[in-house]
Amino acid sequence: MTTLYLFLLLILLASAESANGQWQLLQKSIGIVAMHMQLMHNDRVVIYDRTDFGLSNLTLPDGRCRHDPNERIVKTDCTAHSVEYDVASNTFRPLFVQTDVWCSSGSVVPNGSLVQTGGYNDGQTTARIFNPCPNCDWQEINGSLVVQRWYSTNHILPDGRQIVIGGRRQFNYEFVPKNEATAKNVYNLPFLVQTNDPGEENNLYPFVFLNVDGNLFIFANNRAILFNYNNNSVVRTYPSIPGGDPRCYPSTGSAVLLPLRNLQAPSLEAEVLVCGGAPTGSYRKVIHGEFIGALKTCARIKITDPNPQWAMETMPSGRTMGDMIILPNGNVLIINGAAAGTGGWETARNPVLSPFLYKPNGPVGSRFGLQSPSSIPRMYHSTAVLLRDGRVLVGGSNPNVYYKFTNVSFPTELRMEAFSPSYLEPGFSNVRPTIVSPAPQSQTQIKYAQRLKLQFKVAAALDKKSVLVTMLAPPFNTHSFSMNQRLLVLEPNNLSNIGVSRYEVEVTTPGSAILAPPGFYILFVVHQEIPSQGIWVQISS
Repeated sequence: MTTLYLFLLLILLASAESANGQWQLLQKSIGIVAMHMQLMHNDRVVIYDRTDFGLSNLTLPDGRCRHDPNERIVKTDCTAHSVEYDVASNTFRPLFVQTDVWCSSGSVVPNGSLVQTGGYNDGQTTARIFNPCPNCDWQEINGSLVVQRWYSTNHILPDGRQIVIGGRRQFNYEFVPKNEATAKNVYNLPFLVQTNDPGEENNLYPFVFLNVDGNLFIFANNRAILFNYNNNSVVRTYPSIPGGDPRCYPSTGSAVLLPLRNLQAPSLEAEVLVCGGAPTGSYRKVIHGEFIGALKTCARIKITDPNPQWAMETMPSGRTMGDMIILPNGNVLIINGAAAGTGGWETARNPVLSPFLYKPNGPVGSRFGLQSPSSIPRMYHSTAVLLRDGRVLVGGSNPNVYYKFTNVSFPTELRMEAFSPSYLEPGFSNVRPTIVSPAPQSQTQIKYAQRLKLQFKVAAALDKKSVLVTMLAPPFNTHSFSMNQRLLVLEPNNLSNIGVSRYEVEVTTPGSAILAPPGFYILFVVHQEIPSQGIWVQISS
C-alpha cells in the first residue's frame, strides 16, 4: 500500500510539474555569455557578449585573432565573443566581432538582416550587420552613429529605418541608416534629461513601442510620453506610475506592448504592461551592501485611451532583471532575475528561479501563475527569446566584471537551456494545430490588408470559437527588455472544414506598416490557447 501510494504521489507531482512548464539543458557551455540575443528567420539565434573582459571559453577558428591596441584587458584576443546557435541541430559556431559590443542595441531590418548599433569603448559609434546565411559573419561599419551609444534602445519604424534612442549621457536620438539630409543629425529629447536620476540614472534602455497611431510610446524611469519622431514633438504626457519607483536600468524592470487585437476596427486600442524593478534609491544602497527587495508590482495602461491611467497589479513575488516574453497565445512569460538589489555588477541577490505566467485577459487579481523553476540562477546580463517551436531559449548571467567562475556569489554562466511552456505538454497534442499550408519552410511573402488562407490539422474536434492566428515580430533581447517585440492577433474571417481533421482559416493581414513594420514575422495558429509551431512570413508593401 505504501509503495503504491508513493508511486501515485510521484505521478501526481510529475504531472503538476509539467503543467507549469518544463526545463531542458541544451548546452553545458556555448563558450560565451548570452548577454544579447536575436532569433533570425533561418531559425538560428545570434548571441554575443563583450570584448573587454578577457578571453572567452571558445576559440576562433583558422587562427583568427582580434588585435586592438585600444583594448583595456587583452590586446590580442583569439577567442570568440559572439556565436550563432542553430536551433534545429542544437549546435553553435563562433562569430567574429572586431569592436566592443557590450550593452548595445539592435533590430532586424525588413530584409531579415540584424543591424546592431553602439557598444563600449571602440564600438560606441559602430553599426554592425549580420546577414542570416550558413557562413556569414559580422560586418562592421565604423562611424555609423553620430554620437556614442551605450545602453540605448532601438525600434524599427514603418519605413524600415531604425530609431536609436538615448544611452548613457545621451539625451537624444538618431536614425539608422541615414540619408544625405540627415547624415549628421542628432535630435534632442528633453524627456531623457527629465527622467535622469542623479547618481543612478534609471532611464537607460528606455522601453519603446510603436503605437497604433504611428507615434512612439517612450517610457523612462517611472513615466512615459507619446512622441512624434517626425517633427520632434511630444504628443502626450502620461501620468507617472503610482508610487513613483523607477523601472528602467539599473532599476531594471521590464515591459511589453500587449497583443494588438481587433485590427479591422475603426479605432484601435493598445496597452502597455510594465513589471518589476527596484525601489527608489536601491542602486545607491547596494553600493553600501544593502540589498532592498525588488518591486512586486506591475502597472498596466491603455495608451490610446483619452484619459489614460495606470492600473496596478501584484506579481507572486518581487523581481528585478526579469525578461517579459510574449508567447504565441498572447500570454506573457516573466522569466530570469533576482528578488533583491538592482541590475549591475554584484548588485543583486536571491535569484528568482520560477517564471511567472501572466494572462492579460484573465480576471483582475488572478492573472499570474507560478511556473516550474530552473536550477540555474539568471542574474545580470541574462537573456530569453521565443523560438518558432514555442519554447523559450534562456541564457546568460554575468553578474561579475570579467569571466569569473569561482569565489563569487554568482559565477559567470555559459549554459544554455530552454523552457517549454505548458502548452507544449504531450497531453495537448490532440488539440494542437499543425500548419500544412503555406509550407513551414516556404517563408511566404505577404502584403498589407491581404486576405490570407492557412490550412491546418487538428486531431480532436475543433472548437471554432477558440481559433486565432497570431503574428509575432521576434525581438532583440538584452538587459531585460525585448526591443521590437510585437504580437498581432488576426481574427478569422472564415473557417471551414476541408477534409478529415483538416481546416482552412482565412484572416486579413495587418492594414499598414504602422501596425506591423515591414520584415519577418512568425505566424501561429492557436486553438484553445494551444499554439502550433510557427511559420515564417515576410510582410511588405
